Amino acid sequence: VDGDLMNGSDSSPTRGDVPSKSLLLAVWAACIGGTFQYGYNISIINAPTTAIQKFINQTWTERYNTDISKQVLTLFWSTIVSIFTIGGLVGSSVGGTLAIRYGRKGTLLINNIFALLAAVLMGTSYPTGLFELLIAGRFLTGVNAGIALCVQPLYLGEIAPRALRGAMAMGTSIFITGGILTGQVIGLDELLGRDDYWPILLSTTCIPAVLQLLILPWFPESPRFLLIDRGDDQACNQALKQLHGVDKYSQEREDIERERLSAMGVKPKKPWELFGDRSLRWQLITVILLGVFQQLNGINAIYFYADYVFSQAGIPEDKIPYVTVGTGACECLTALTCGLLIESLGRRVLIMGGYSLMAVWCICFTLTLTFQNASPWVPYLSMVCVFAFILSFGLGPGGVTNILTTELFIQSARPAAYMISGSVNWLSFFFIGMAFPFIVNGLQQYCFLVFLTVCVLVATYIFFIVPETKNKTFLEIHAEFQSRELKKKLGKDDAHGAVAPLITTI
Repeated sequence: VDGDLMNGSDSSPTRGDVPSKSLLLAVWAACIGGTFQYGYNISIINAPTTAIQKFINQTWTERYNTDISKQVLTLFWSTIVSIFTIGGLVGSSVGGTLAIRYGRKGTLLINNIFALLAAVLMGTSYPTGLFELLIAGRFLTGVNAGIALCVQPLYLGEIAPRALRGAMAMGTSIFITGGILTGQVIGLDELLGRDDYWPILLSTTCIPAVLQLLILPWFPESPRFLLIDRGDDQACNQALKQLHGVDKYSQEREDIERERLSAMGVKPKKPWELFGDRSLRWQLITVILLGVFQQLNGINAIYFYADYVFSQAGIPEDKIPYVTVGTGACECLTALTCGLLIESLGRRVLIMGGYSLMAVWCICFTLTLTFQNASPWVPYLSMVCVFAFILSFGLGPGGVTNILTTELFIQSARPAAYMISGSVNWLSFFFIGMAFPFIVNGLQQYCFLVFLTVCVLVATYIFFIVPETKNKTFLEIHAEFQSRELKKKLGKDDAHGAVAPLITTI
C-alpha cells in the first residue's frame, strides 16, 4: 500500500468534537441489548439463590417422593450458574462468523432471539415444575452474552469516528457495569428479590431484548462493513451521513477508503488463519494475554471477599446487599470516568495505570486481611481496599481491554480476532470459576500475592509491547506493528551480515 494511504492525509482529528445525537443513540441501541444483557444476567442470578434451591428440592420431592441430597442439589445449582459460561463460549465461537454473514447490526438483532427464548424458558420453569428449563434458559442467556461481547464492540469500533473511537467503544464497559448495577438493584427485596418473584426476575431479560428490537433497526449497519465487506458505496455514504452528519463524514469516508484499498482481494480471515499470520503475531498474543489476565487479575477474589469484609466491618447481614450495590455503582462510575479520560490520556496510560494501582491494592489488601483482628479500624481499611481495587479495575483493565481488540486489527482480521479473544475470555472465566475456590481455600488472603504478580506482568508487557492507539487509523496501528517486525528482521540480517565476513576470514 502506498505510503500516503498508510499514513493518511492527517493523523490528527479535524473535529475534537462531541458525537452526534444519532451516533450516541446508535451506541445506546446496540449496548442495551448487547453487553447490558451480559452484566444483567451475571448479576440477577445471585438474589434468588435460596428460592431456586427450594424450588428444585420441592420439585424433586414431588417427582420422587424423597428429598434431594445436598450433593445433587449443589450439582444442579452449580450447573445452572456455570452453564452460562458454556453458552458464552459457544456464542463467542460463532459471533464473528455471524457478523461476517449477516452484518454487525443484523447479528445483534438476531441475537435477541436467544434472550427472548431464555426469558420464556426461565419464566415458565416454576409453573411447569421443570427446573431443567432453568438450565436451558441460562445456557441461552450465555449464548446471547457471548455473541454480544463479540459483535457489539466490533459494531461500536466501526461506527465511531477516529477521534472518538475510544470514548464510544467504552459503551461496552459502561453498559456491562450498568447491567450489573441494574441487576443488583432489581434483585433487592423491595423490588423483585423476594422468594415469590424469582421467575419474574429471571424473565426480565426479555426487556432489553425488546428495546433493542424496537430501536436498533432505525440506525445503520457499520459503514466499514458496508463498503469493505459488501462493496456498497451508496449505503456506506448514507450510513456515515446519518451517524456523523452531512458536513462531518468526509474524513471517516477517506479512512474507510484507505482501508478498503489495502484490503482489496483479501477475504475475511478464519480464526485459525490468524495464528499463521506473522504480521498479526503480537496483536494476537496481546489480546489473548489481556483476555486471560482480565479474569485472573483478582477482581473475582475481591467480590468473593467483599461480603466477609463488610460483615467484619460491622455491617448487619441484611444490609450487606445494599453495600454490594455500592460496589456496582462504584464500578459503573469508573467506567464512565474512563470514557471521559480515554481520548485525552490514551489507552496505554489507563491500562498500565489501572494494573499498577491494582498491584498496590493487592499488597494492601493482603496486609489488612492478615491483620484483620489486630484493631477495630483494620476492617475499615479492608473496605477501602475493596472499593479502591474496583475503582482501579474499572479505570483501566475493565474499560480498555475490549477497545484494543477493535483497534489492533484491520477489517479482514477483526471478526476472527474477536472470536479468539472472546473464546479465551470465556474459557478463563470458566477456569477461574472452577479453580478459584481451591485457590482461595489453599492460599487464603495470600492469593492476592498471585494476583499482584499477574498485575505487574501485564503492566510490564503493555509498556514494552503495545503502542498507543489513540487517534490513529486502523492502518496506522497495523503499520506500526509491521515496522516493529521489519526492524527485528533487519536486526537479524545485520547480525548475520556481521558474522559472515568473520567466518570467511577464519
